[in-house]
Amino acid sequence: MNHTVLITGASSGIGKATAIYFQEKGWNVIATMRKPELEEDLTQLENVLVTRLDVLDLDSINAAIEEGTEKFGKIDALVNNAGYGAFGPVEAFPRENIVKQYNTNVIGLLDVTRAILPYFRTNKAGTIVNISSIGGKMTFPLGSLYHGTKFAVEGISEAMNFEMNAFGGKMKIVEPGAIATDFGGRSFDFQNKEELAEYQELVAAVMGAFENMGGASPASLVAEVIYTAVTDGTDQLRYTAGADAEQFMTARKTMEDSEFTGMLKGQLNLN
Repeated sequence: MNHTVLITGASSGIGKATAIYFQEKGWNVIATMRKPELEEDLTQLENVLVTRLDVLDLDSINAAIEEGTEKFGKIDALVNNAGYGAFGPVEAFPRENIVKQYNTNVIGLLDVTRAILPYFRTNKAGTIVNISSIGGKMTFPLGSLYHGTKFAVEGISEAMNFEMNAFGGKMKIVEPGAIATDFGGRSFDFQNKEELAEYQELVAAVMGAFENMGGASPASLVAEVIYTAVTDGTDQLRYTAGADAEQFMTARKTMEDSEFTGMLKGQLNLN
């Protein structure tokens, strides 16, 4: 029997690339998304089930897991990929946007995880890959909300590693750097208020850096790292993805706080 992976947020970017990569490697794939009726590419692939899962909808989570197990027999791995980034001064964000950022990136991840755990415990096996970011180990300006969620994912994952090991499962964290996806489009919630004059120099510098960002890795590179994390059979917890990720993570580990923030300010031409 082929192995089966369930992937959240598989309609585009990292999630879609991961679904394609696992399918090419002979896996059954449960590719989940909020609007499966709009998906055209994945529906053409053999051994791929495209179905609805909204991490904010508990019923859809349970239904996707049930449908996937009915079709493929069991689930061997979960890739918690669904999420988006909220950027901007904290003072500019309506409370509902703050709540949605945490509900999607943290509570939604936990809800999907909690739903799959009984299957993994019964099978005494199973791998969970949580898609974090280098932004779960370091921060960029205006990313307070996004980074807060990814720091949470790091802590949740590291602690849950012990729980997974208790029944034979594995927990993995994948930390991509800049990836050439639509993160800056529909997966991006930017908020600003121009009347908050004190922040505008910082906003202009950061948004300019986003627009001129180069060297982003393709989503397929992250898919390969995710596949390695699921299949390498090791107890390794964290995996970085992308040359820029390696560089930033090394700098964060070796620099003092003031040195690292000073480096970022220099790159953004901030006083």
